[in-house]
Amino acid sequence: MRPLRLVIVARRFWPLVGETERMLASLASAFPVRDCRVTVLTAGWNPRWPPQVVYGEVPVIRLSPAPRDGWSTLRYLRTLGGWLRRHGDDYDAVYVSGLKQEAYAAVRAVGRRRPVVLRAEQAGRGGDCLWQIDAFCGRRVKTECLRARLFVGRTPGVCRELVAAGYPRHRIRYVPDGVSIPPQRDWDRKAAAREALAGANPSLRVPPWAPVALFAGPLQRSQGLGGLLDAWAPVSRRWPNARLWLVGAGPFHAELSERIEAGNLSDRVILAGQFDTLDEFLAAADLFLLPPQEGIATAVLLEAMAAGLPIVASDLVDHRDFAADREHALIVPRGNSRAIAEAVIRVWSDAELGLQLGEAARTRVIRQFSLARMADSHLELFKGLVDSA
Repeated sequence: MRPLRLVIVARRFWPLVGETERMLASLASAFPVRDCRVTVLTAGWNPRWPPQVVYGEVPVIRLSPAPRDGWSTLRYLRTLGGWLRRHGDDYDAVYVSGLKQEAYAAVRAVGRRRPVVLRAEQAGRGGDCLWQIDAFCGRRVKTECLRARLFVGRTPGVCRELVAAGYPRHRIRYVPDGVSIPPQRDWDRKAAAREALAGANPSLRVPPWAPVALFAGPLQRSQGLGGLLDAWAPVSRRWPNARLWLVGAGPFHAELSERIEAGNLSDRVILAGQFDTLDEFLAAADLFLLPPQEGIATAVLLEAMAAGLPIVASDLVDHRDFAADREHALIVPRGNSRAIAEAVIRVWSDAELGLQLGEAARTRVIRQFSLARMADSHLELFKGLVDSA
């Protein structure tokens, strides 16, 4: 039987770093071992990058020009549509990340010849459905998106928003994110990870016994990151050697740096920069913090759960869909820095509580949100569409 041939369309892909990019790269890499041939179409953001590379076993084709403004976006979409038309006999299905311009171009180019599946990446502010309301030509994009065969929501919240936006309920599928399962946490892995990170960034050097909390995500201006800084002062008074690592990049970096210095937290809160993966950070940390920060999807929560870290998360619907309060994480009121500080102190004061939360979270991910399960669910969906065509 011929392997399934799939094209994944994503505006951003490796080596660009972000939660969605990491998730798509992991998913694409999981397909070849499942007898699925994958090609990734993405934008060529850096003119020095080769137009074609291989990521693992997956061919990646970078289309130019990159969509940096209105005119270059139009040219990029024409190039994308042209590739899909020319190679129509070389694939069985198309999977598009986002319900934005790429989705419009893919549906128009492929039409009814092959199934096109659109993946809604985010809900709420900055999400796909709100973008279709606010963006120039957003309503036109939505009209074309409605012609796609199916719509995938990565969280129950995204699925609910698709229904509320008028997408047909019977064509929406919930396929949650999945993550690789790292080895069980132990002292040797933690010490080795801390040493490796210190080698990459000396500001991350910390004694093996000092507690470390981790945030990972875009550094956007919001109450989320400011609340973490406000929470860290009482935590530092309790544990002077404790560290808060903020991993990521974004427009709030400079202001965060100023606030850290003004609060005399320079040696206790570290802006670590952006890294390709979080593996070393998750192995090195003792706790994961998830504030109400725009731009963070659920994969980073699942990665922390899979690592067996105790988690302190803001009270958001998407967080509660994956982690139950006092079972898999401590859920605190949104924007309440005092509650964050109290939760951190509670976990670090009660080693048994931290161990229970981490083990329960890891078990939940292994059973329901593994990368293998995510890949199998996608393949089942795609093969069902192709077989029924």
